[in-house]
Amino acid sequence: MGVFSIEIVREYLPFFLKGAMVTVGASLAGILIGSILGLFMGIGRISKSWWIRYPFIWYINAFRGTPLFVQILLIHFGLIPLMMESVNPLVSLIVTLSLNATAYIAEIFRAGIQSIDRGQMEAARSLGMTHVQAMRHVILPQAFKRMIPPLGNEFIVLLKDSSLGAIIAAPELMYWGRAAQGQYYRVWEPYLTVAIIYLILTLSLTYLLNYIERRLDTA
Repeated sequence: MGVFSIEIVREYLPFFLKGAMVTVGASLAGILIGSILGLFMGIGRISKSWWIRYPFIWYINAFRGTPLFVQILLIHFGLIPLMMESVNPLVSLIVTLSLNATAYIAEIFRAGIQSIDRGQMEAARSLGMTHVQAMRHVILPQAFKRMIPPLGNEFIVLLKDSSLGAIIAAPELMYWGRAAQGQYYRVWEPYLTVAIIYLILTLSLTYLLNYIERRLDTA
């Protein structure tokens, strides 16, 4: 073989594309679940009650302060076997990405909510709204616009971090890159192709997020 064999890329291209779809799907599931949990955790994070606030603080510190690599191993080999008889690597990856994203997104929601002037909450309450109604109809809609950029960045980070799922044999993009490398003992063909696909995915997401931001600014 020469320096670069296009035949290896052609052979594994269907697997790379399939892995890319799995990567996007797992990352999308992680960001959606993480956003739902992160919203409640972010609100709880700013609660005046310490017994509500402190468990969330410790959760956030634990997941932000430990490597995702370690979290994947603990959840795949420790947590998931307690919940499922047959451990599915893809399920383990999605659960880990979701729990990890929750910690970061909770801080994004907290910062977004706290960036809104307190007077708006007071004004909403003076109009007869409950705290929940004021949060839903006044605070969150304004905060959400400010949270779009960091939420988009978190999605891109999650997309790239999903490559760690290869260590537990989750069939995402990096898994097939390692499979091709293991079969042919070649580095450039599989890993350069994988890198290009990741680059296309992240750049596409970046342009999409920029478009959404511009639309929201003009709305």
